[in-house]
Amino acid sequence: MTETKRIPIILDGDPGHDDAISWVLAHGCGQFDILAVTSVGGNQTIEKTTYNTLRVCTLIGLNAPVARGCYHPLNTEQMNAPTVHGESGLDGPALPEPAFAVQEISGIELWARVIRNCDRKVTIVSTGPLTNTAAFLLAHPELKDRIERISLMGGGCLFGNWTPAAEFNILVDPEAAKIVFESGIPILMAGIDVTEKALVTPADFERIRALNNPVSDIVWQWLEFFYRFHKTMGYEGAPMHDPCAVMVLIHPEIFTIRDFYVQIETCGDYCKGATITDWHGTLGKTPNASCLLDLDREAFVNYLIDSIRTYGEVEK
Repeated sequence: MTETKRIPIILDGDPGHDDAISWVLAHGCGQFDILAVTSVGGNQTIEKTTYNTLRVCTLIGLNAPVARGCYHPLNTEQMNAPTVHGESGLDGPALPEPAFAVQEISGIELWARVIRNCDRKVTIVSTGPLTNTAAFLLAHPELKDRIERISLMGGGCLFGNWTPAAEFNILVDPEAAKIVFESGIPILMAGIDVTEKALVTPADFERIRALNNPVSDIVWQWLEFFYRFHKTMGYEGAPMHDPCAVMVLIHPEIFTIRDFYVQIETCGDYCKGATITDWHGTLGKTPNASCLLDLDREAFVNYLIDSIRTYGEVEK
């Protein structure tokens, strides 16, 4: 039997507890060829998210080139989320110091290099604001056809979380999101319609803790920290927003997915950053996004734990 080829991907995010766990999943599941990792401002400043990116990659032994992404959104003021992820952007357990440095080239140029040199089309997995993705499309339109798809965590078909209308990642840089959604590249949108249901409960924390390997020991503490904030809002567990954008690429069967035409609102006092979803096909336009709406939570957690378990094996 021939071995299935790993999916070539670029990880782009603003770690962030759930970003970090999504990267644990991506590396641990063994189904991806991770070509590069880039940081973006969002949960914290670009300086902090870049430092966190290096620490997470060091923790999980991810030996891919890391580069710093864009310093600020395309056309708006930077905003962060210290109330959720802490002043460091990744508060909680102590992490190893980076074992290597960022690339001297920018994140956008690193993307161009790896996408140009890959013998297959590359999937972008974006778990932060879409600034880097949009900047890449603007800087290198000749490489657009080399992108297989964009699997992103962001938006919501029916509601927001940072405002009543907008989810955080899209609100941080709605102009970038508009460019991405109008690019014609296939999009998998893991919005809060599904990610709010991707709950890892305290009982699941204990299952992860029982794995007793160097990565699981950090992950369960990340989950506990992340849950403290969400518990005050009535959640029964820690919502794993960002891992959904990774999980759907390897286990789409556990998700309910529908295709919609999605527009991005870039201005307005009340709806800036909203992902306006043509739920009933009123506009008569071809769908531009496959939107995740529901999932099998138990299967999601089991697959996540399976990926964390691999860090205790001699060889992954």
